[in-house]
Formats: sequence, C-alpha cells, structure tokens
Amino acid sequence: MKKLAMSVLPLMALAACGQANDTAKKDEASASTQAPAAAAPAETPAAPAAQPAAPAAPAPAAAASEADAKILASLPAPYNTGDLANGKRQFAKCRSCHVIEKGGANRVGPALHGIFGRTAGTAPGFTYSPALKGAGFVWDGDKLDQWLADPKGFLPGNRMSFVGLKQEKDRRDVIAYIKVESSK
Repeated sequence: MKKLAMSVLPLMALAACGQANDTAKKDEASASTQAPAAAAPAETPAAPAAQPAAPAAPAPAAAASEADAKILASLPAPYNTGDLANGKRQFAKCRSCHVIEKGGANRVGPALHGIFGRTAGTAPGFTYSPALKGAGFVWDGDKLDQWLADPKGFLPGNRMSFVGLKQEKDRRDVIAYIKVESSK
C-alpha cells in the first residue's frame, strides 16, 4: 500500500501543473470587475487651495519595485523588457513543482533560485533524469526559453511533464521574473 501511495503522490503533484493559471485568470477577472467601483465620482468638489502636501516616504513595495526595475534593466535583451507582473502570473503555473526563493527546498522539480549560470542537472539534492544529467549545457535566458517553449522537444527523455509556454511574451516575462527573483 505504501508503494502505491508513493507512486501516486508525484503524479498528483504533476497533475497540478497549469492549474494555478485558472486561479490567476479568476483573480484578473475579479480585479477587472472591481476596478470600476474604485473609480472617482464624476463630480468632485474643488479642494481648497491649501498648503502643498509633504512628500510621503517611499513605501517598502515601491523600494522593492525600484530594486526590481534596476535588475530588470540590467538583463540582456529581450528579457530587460519583461513584464514582471505577467511573469509572476506565468510562474504560478510552475509553483506546484518549483520554488524560486533563496534557500527553497526542492519539490517535484528542483528549486530554481540561482538557475542562471548553473550547469543543467546539477542543483544540489535533486535527482535528475539521465537526459538532464548528461545534457551538459549551462542555463541562460536562451536555453530556458527553449526549454519553456517545449520541454520534451528541447530535451527528449527529461521527466518534466509541463507542456510548455507557447506564447513568446509569456516566456520572456517569466524568464525576467525568475532572473529578478533569483537575484534577491
């Protein structure tokens, strides 16, 4: 019985790939239906010509966005034009199998923090397929783009069950997002 449970567990985790996209679409739909309610009324009473407001201290999110923008700008083209918000949405499809946070543990797939510049099949503590162990290439934006477009076509014999991201823009954005998050 234990063997059956252990063999079904990875299949259940792999079946979850891509389901986060449905959640992201629901979140987008919810946000778009709520946006009109937040709009300003058509007529706003004139504010008195009072003293100018003192500039507010930058919020921590704004500071993080500035840091992310600097990292993004330093990336090679076309990744330096990536949309990090879309990249984060696209990465939601990867989260059931991968983590990106520094020090994150391997899951069904290896942790992706620091993937750029690492030889394929060498993340510590992860058991790779023979195909990926023997691939011999170093991960960069172009290799990851090819992998994300069609993992099985790019490297036959690997165990990743993800069908790929077909839209070039989505791949560019998720690669930029992974690069920015891996730089933290």
